[in-house]
Amino acid sequence: MKLALFDLDHTLLPIDSDHAWGQFSAGIGWVDPLTFNERNDAFYRDYQAGRLDVREYIRFATAAVRAQGPLAAQAAHARFMREVVEPAIRPEALALVERHRQAGDATVIVTATNEFVTRPIAARFGVDDIIAVELARDAGGWLTGEIAGTPSFREGKVARVEQWLAARGLGWGDVEGTFYSDSPNDLPLLERVDHPVATNPDPRLETLARERGWRVLHLFS
Repeated sequence: MKLALFDLDHTLLPIDSDHAWGQFSAGIGWVDPLTFNERNDAFYRDYQAGRLDVREYIRFATAAVRAQGPLAAQAAHARFMREVVEPAIRPEALALVERHRQAGDATVIVTATNEFVTRPIAARFGVDDIIAVELARDAGGWLTGEIAGTPSFREGKVARVEQWLAARGLGWGDVEGTFYSDSPNDLPLLERVDHPVATNPDPRLETLARERGWRVLHLFS
């Protein structure tokens, strides 16, 4: 089986959906803009530097959603899709996914952003599945602020893809894998697949990709 894996933020989307959701939450009055944006920006810098505490960040990032409840959260996310995500989606990214779909490849987004933010985005791209940070739920089915299972961040992306394959009776030896990513945080999975593609890469990843002879794709330029 051919397997096409895609990072989401700055790979298929020219924005960081997690960071953008935080800014959107501040804009609609769910959080204090100054305090929230300062912490949100600090977490984003930690992510870029590869030192993000994912569990601490998830508690922070989901606090407003948890406080608002399911109905308000769903309505706000629909507005987020209309006002923020949809204008950011580029035809080049849709075409990349569609080429793999037309070739018969299994298509999966693998993202370190949480499932609440990303599942509707994955549906918009028409991929077969999404591997995201899964959110723990209480007895009533609402978010607790904790992570369920292994977070899909750095080495966790490899573990989660392996779990996805195992659930289908497959292993790495059964698939020919391609992975598109912009970030050095994704080196573990880029190194694991057959065809790593540095996509809209930051300077560190682009340098490394060229040293290793990996394909470099500037999707949005």
